[in-house]
This record gives sequence, C-alpha cells and structure tokens, in this order.
Amino acid sequence: MNILVLSGPNLNLLGTREPHIYGTTTLAQIEAGLVAVGAELGVGVTCRQSNHEGVLIDLIHAAKGDADGIVINAGAYSHTSLALRDALSAVAIPYAEVHLSNIFAREPERRHSTLASGARALLCGFGAPGYELALRGLVAALRA
Repeated sequence: MNILVLSGPNLNLLGTREPHIYGTTTLAQIEAGLVAVGAELGVGVTCRQSNHEGVLIDLIHAAKGDADGIVINAGAYSHTSLALRDALSAVAIPYAEVHLSNIFAREPERRHSTLASGARALLCGFGAPGYELALRGLVAALRA
C-alpha cells in the first residue's frame, strides 16, 4: 500500500510561521515521522509540498494508479479550491483531509472546506500529530 501526503501553501514555513497557531514542529519533522509510521504500518509514504495549486493538482493526477490513499493538508486552498476538489474526485483515490488548527474555531472564511465533502475523514485541531492520526486512520479504513 502507498500513501501520498500532500501539503499546500505556506506549510513549508511550519515551525516559524505563527507558532501560536501552527506549533513549532517543522514540516520536515512531520514528514520524517510519517515515513517512520508508514514503515511501522508496512506502507510506503511519499510526502510532497507545494505553494502552487497547479503543482498540487499535477501531483494528485500523477498519484492515480500509484497511491492507494492521500492525506492532504491543502492549507488555504482547502477553503477556496474547487480545482483541487475536482482533481481528487477525478482520480477517485480515497483521501483524508488534515489541518493543524481547528478550522471551525477560526475566522469565518476558514470554517468551510471545499475538500471535506469528498473526504473519507477530516481531522483538525490536533496540531502536528493530526497528520499521523490521519495516516493511521486512512490506512485502517483502506484495510477494512
């Protein structure tokens, strides 16, 4: 089993970007932890990050036939991008959406996700451990 982990805009700044909201764990630390959890679970984990919507769409398209599931934190694109939602729908790969902060307790424009309606699950508010929870949950669901 192979899982693609996608992180969207500004997540490359984790650890220094608004640590009171997003914590002090870097994206590299999160990704290293996910690869280790993947090894524990016996699944391959590939992590990618981009600040560009089109690149994220291309990565989703390229995952068809390779990834069995996707864990995605699309960052601000979660609230605006029908194009990402359409790409996820088009490839028909089960996905879990993850957010470091509780998007429903934030500004009104962040309280909606265009990706959520197609997601197998949505985790938010657990900080960096949310990525691991999403990975473990998605793998368990795919194995069920």
